[in-house]
Amino acid sequence: MNGEKQNSHISNPHDKLFKETWSDLKNTRSFLQNFLPGEVLKLMDLSSLEICKDSFVEKELSDYYSDMLYKVMLSDMPGYVYVLFEHKSYHDKYVHLQLLEYMVKIWRLFIKQQKQQNKENKQNRNPALPIVIPLLIYHGKRPWPKDAVRFSSLLSGPVEELSMYIPDFNFDLCDLTCFTDEEIRGTVMSRVVLLLLKHVFDPDLLDRLPEILTLMKNLMEKDTGLQYFETVLRYLFNTMDNVSAETIKKIVDQAISQKAGEYIMTLAEKLHEKGKLEGKLEGRLEGRLEGRLEGLLDAIELGMILKFPDKVDIVMEEIKKNNDISVLIKIKEAIKTAKDISEILLITAGRK
Repeated sequence: MNGEKQNSHISNPHDKLFKETWSDLKNTRSFLQNFLPGEVLKLMDLSSLEICKDSFVEKELSDYYSDMLYKVMLSDMPGYVYVLFEHKSYHDKYVHLQLLEYMVKIWRLFIKQQKQQNKENKQNRNPALPIVIPLLIYHGKRPWPKDAVRFSSLLSGPVEELSMYIPDFNFDLCDLTCFTDEEIRGTVMSRVVLLLLKHVFDPDLLDRLPEILTLMKNLMEKDTGLQYFETVLRYLFNTMDNVSAETIKKIVDQAISQKAGEYIMTLAEKLHEKGKLEGKLEGRLEGRLEGRLEGLLDAIELGMILKFPDKVDIVMEEIKKNNDISVLIKIKEAIKTAKDISEILLITAGRK
């Protein structure tokens, strides 16, 4: 689908963590494999899973919900999995209405695209609507009522007798409050994110962080490790009130490595104003980097230490010859996903 594009500016920390994590299909497949019912998984070809760049959450509700839509084969027929993430700390009794509205929007978009394809191919096909499987991720302070996952649970009166007039459906519920930490499984990043979401409202989150972040130790050695690490840091800075960067650094020193802890301080310095760490890392980091060439070079060097420790001296010698802030920012971002040091050198030389 190519309907309403997701908003490129994501200010809500829950939203950003959710979308960056479940935009990686490895994380999504492991999540669905572990949290969808077995009878649904038997019908689903997870290898066919595709991300649809569409969002159906209204702007006025974006502080409360995030969503992702995936196309998937269901018994050899195209279908969709619609994942809605509720940011709120309490359950929304009328979330069924939200899901129903979004499912209708998905079908409307499907019809619109089918008409366009018919026009382009000079056909007149009207295929049946695809199945949409709604899945709600909830991380409130109290468990979701077990009898409140069916649309008809909202209605009063002779529901059974008048069922022929009622549009009814179930949604699958991933209620993180009902799982022990050990029961939350999947890829490393999927587990880390789900554990953070599960405990973000808990007063003892700080005590749980060492065990959660330890999961990322091996992930840091992979190509996407640094990028995921920064995503998690931004989330912690934005959601943990009255917790200093030094405190998080000590936890990371023990849970991952001292080098990773140093990277935290580099990020935190960009938010440091009048001796106080401010909670809004997103949107401000680049502005502060542009004003501090030395701080940017430090960030690049720490990234190199984490990603390419045996090439730091050689590459930094070349990078320090460049005073173009925009190029240095590009280098810093490239380090997070670069698979080979040659990618960094190409940018440094202005050939990429």
